[in-house]
Amino acid sequence: MKKNDDVKIIKSISDALNVPVKNIQAVITLFNEGSTVPFIARYRKELTGSLDETVIQAVKEKYDFFEKLEKRKLYIKEVIGKKDSLTPEIAHNIDKSETLAELEDIYLPYKSGRKTRAKAAKEKGLQGLADGIFFGKIMNPEEEASKYVNAEKGVNSIDEALKGASDIIAEIINENIDVRKQLREFYEKTSLLTSSVIKKKMDEAVKFRDYFDYSEKSSKAAAHRILAVLRGKNSSFLTVKIAVDEERALSMIKRTALSRNINYTSACYSFLEASVKDSYSRLLHPSLENEEISALREKADEASINIFSENLKNLLLESPFGNKAVIAVDPGIRTGSKVVCIDETGKLLDSGVIFLFDDKKRENGVDIIKRFNDKYNIQAAAVGNGTGGREVLDFLKSLSFLSDVPCLLVNESGASVYSASENARREFSDLDLTIRGAVSIGRRLQDPLSELIKIDPRSIGVGQYQHDVNQKKLSSALDDVVISCVNQVGVDLNSCGPELLNYVSGLNSTLAENIVDYRNENGKFKNRNELLKVKGMGEKSFQQAAGFLKVKGGDNPLDSSSVHPESYGIVYRIAEDSGEPIEKLIGNREAVSKIRIENYVTEKTGLPTLKDIINELEKPGRDPRKEYEVFSYTEGINSIDDLEAGLVLSGTVTNITAFGAFVDIGVHQDGLVHKSRIADAFVNDPADFLKVNQKVKVKVLEVDIDRKRISLSIRDA
Repeated sequence: MKKNDDVKIIKSISDALNVPVKNIQAVITLFNEGSTVPFIARYRKELTGSLDETVIQAVKEKYDFFEKLEKRKLYIKEVIGKKDSLTPEIAHNIDKSETLAELEDIYLPYKSGRKTRAKAAKEKGLQGLADGIFFGKIMNPEEEASKYVNAEKGVNSIDEALKGASDIIAEIINENIDVRKQLREFYEKTSLLTSSVIKKKMDEAVKFRDYFDYSEKSSKAAAHRILAVLRGKNSSFLTVKIAVDEERALSMIKRTALSRNINYTSACYSFLEASVKDSYSRLLHPSLENEEISALREKADEASINIFSENLKNLLLESPFGNKAVIAVDPGIRTGSKVVCIDETGKLLDSGVIFLFDDKKRENGVDIIKRFNDKYNIQAAAVGNGTGGREVLDFLKSLSFLSDVPCLLVNESGASVYSASENARREFSDLDLTIRGAVSIGRRLQDPLSELIKIDPRSIGVGQYQHDVNQKKLSSALDDVVISCVNQVGVDLNSCGPELLNYVSGLNSTLAENIVDYRNENGKFKNRNELLKVKGMGEKSFQQAAGFLKVKGGDNPLDSSSVHPESYGIVYRIAEDSGEPIEKLIGNREAVSKIRIENYVTEKTGLPTLKDIINELEKPGRDPRKEYEVFSYTEGINSIDDLEAGLVLSGTVTNITAFGAFVDIGVHQDGLVHKSRIADAFVNDPADFLKVNQKVKVKVLEVDIDRKRISLSIRDA
């Protein structure tokens, strides 16, 4: 990439994001040096103007797009140049193009290998006839066409000559940049997204009945409706089309493509009108229809991926119960409920099976739970929220010896995926899948983030039409969310596994494994600098990772904070000036409040970093997640059969979509709160009012037991 191209890209990004050029330049330079988004956001605020992760990620995406655009421009110029067709005007049009669509319009006539009807007509020598009609040089098309009849060239009649000329004119119009640009804008502003059922599949397509005869302005279509329509199309149940006012489109083409300075004869103009119509129906409309559908799919993908990302973020940052010994139960009816005990680090201590739905074996379950409680000093009980979960929870709550122990339901979505994963097999090779699942449920209570990152985020079930969106983009976006959450919380270097380490800024799977291997061979890390002894850990990786890896109870108290090692010198100066040793300064709010941070500004370290350091000194190693809130579902409501309209219940938001939120009310079937029932105010985006795992009160509006549908309202609760 030439330097002037880079300058142009940076200016374009600056304009698009309304961020100063110098900050955009700094972010791109840091990326090119191998810095990660979390590292840039937290430790390079002076350079970026304190841009947050969202904007920094947007800079990266914009840079990648503009770089791709510039490379495409160079390629197209090269191809057209080799054909000796690169005029100054074409080069100028290429340079000023701001979208790939505009570029492809310019490139369209020069693509090699295109087998078109117009090309065949040109090979038959009909270009002259087409030009004569198009530019008004002839008076009578039929009379002129008779001169082009030539059996040797494959033109056997006047009609064939005129047909070939029409094909050439249709292609000229199709390749007209101004025509395509105006039509594209016309489609974007006025087109309708329509769908109709394929008649012979009407019975099979019943779940798409809302779209059997559907029409909506494309620009207004919501993401979930676009994806539903496209799913119906992909399932061969629906025919999907883009509709516009054809007469207006044809008028637009004629005004733009046909010269106003030519006095066409009526015969020529009638011929050209037919060519315009052919160009539109055969070439322009199918092309622009595909473009519009692709644009709608992209818009819907982006909206759905954003929803999924936000939901995942809230789920990963759910409050941890903490490092406590836990009894965890994976509920089961026929084969029994699997029970495990894990210690405060998540290590499996014991396991067993209880049969609560068999009266003869129920007492044995009591004995097992009591033995575990007495032996391991249990501090909480976690129960998966699957089938039988409420019954198991009620059983545990009924045990007098657990009266002081919080008994809690835990979302078990994706636990079965983890149980069968390579990670679970490696850790628990000799255990049954359901035992592994129970361990995962217990660990989710202790620290949701550490456990959920072991599962493909797409298996957690907090998305909207997640299987219909671009899977590569979805996977990339969700990985970015996981990376952001892991680094936002930080990682205990002496207790985390390789799965968690893999998401730390600057690390990869190999380095993560090497860190764990080093710890297993040499014991716990005593300080952050010891990381440099790990195989493969270079200065750059250390720089990117160190601030996010915490060593608790080590040689240096700063190693348990988010202060980066590169700033330790500043903290030592502060401690020396305050007259307090570092270990007494940390956490001493009174002493920290007296520090005048402006005295420590340097060329490299400005006020943003110094403010972060002060915050860390006040609350070292603070967890950004909220404290755990004990929650209970409404007593006596265990299944959908217990529901009736008017009941007000406690619930937990499990998923947020564009049309509303799903709430778990403890009956093994989530209810839907339509966005019109979320608040008294107008709700455009439910995510503005609710978050995944938020605790809410809901009122039951309607229950359809046969279809397993529950309609709820937060507004009326």
